[in-house]
Amino acid sequence: METEEMSRPRADKSSDLARELKNFQEIASYITPQPGDIPNLSGFDIYGKTMPLNGVAGGDHIIYSDFKARYDLDARVELARERGQEEVARNLLNRKHVAGIALVDVSGHRVTDALLAAMFHQAFLLGSIYELDAFGEITEQLFENLNSRFYNSSSVNKYLTMLYAEITEDARFRFLSAAHPAPLVFSERNDCFMAVHDEYCTTSPPLGMMPSKHVVDHSTTKSALGFKGHYDWNEWVLMGRGDILLMSTDGLLEHSNGDETYVPSRLEEVLRRVKRQNAKEIVTAIQEDLVAFGPPVDDITIVVIKRS
Repeated sequence: METEEMSRPRADKSSDLARELKNFQEIASYITPQPGDIPNLSGFDIYGKTMPLNGVAGGDHIIYSDFKARYDLDARVELARERGQEEVARNLLNRKHVAGIALVDVSGHRVTDALLAAMFHQAFLLGSIYELDAFGEITEQLFENLNSRFYNSSSVNKYLTMLYAEITEDARFRFLSAAHPAPLVFSERNDCFMAVHDEYCTTSPPLGMMPSKHVVDHSTTKSALGFKGHYDWNEWVLMGRGDILLMSTDGLLEHSNGDETYVPSRLEEVLRRVKRQNAKEIVTAIQEDLVAFGPPVDDITIVVIKRS
């Protein structure tokens, strides 16, 4: 017996699918960072850009946290003091001089892979509110909980790499990583990338691949691969005037033309040429050059933090 759905012309079904896909793209665009979202941090110039492979939306995503702009820190400080939480109040006051940046890279680069990035976006921002209320700052426990949540809600072949970083006005930089490429530091004075020892670039498995041992509910979770250990903060002290810290997804690090890789040599040449320009101009120059070097085969995201 033929149903109404079966009798519909194939063209109509294709049109429905196209409309659904367009609707999904519009929803994904709502969480794309806007220019006004970029943190305004004294002494630093910050800019980031994502290049989806399909030109619309993919698995790469940036979240900016300009704490003093996104949250009413004064109201939170007052509430913490009313509750006798002086340490929380001090931490909240310090957030006025801190910028946070999260980079996420979902395995795959289809439009629908943006769904996992959108899930992370909302979970991270909601979790951040609870972190500020409880501790006055973002702690590693947020990422332990996110990892457990994604392990329990996504398949083993769909996972995320993630890097969350904070930079302060006095040039302290800390980050934690879930299998994400470490930041690169270009020295204006030395005119080259600076080597960073592996000890200062510790990382963990991808988000959602292995459950966290250090959560209250770990005993209720089963895992054939075992459990991951603690997330650890990497603490750096940055940086000379004019120095550039570059965060990216692996689409940049793996970009190549035949046997020639873009990073580090070609990227270093670009930074030598444009190092005195502002962060937005530096990102634009890198993106234009990497396309000229060879066609991308993955989503690529670049964030430049320049000490001004």
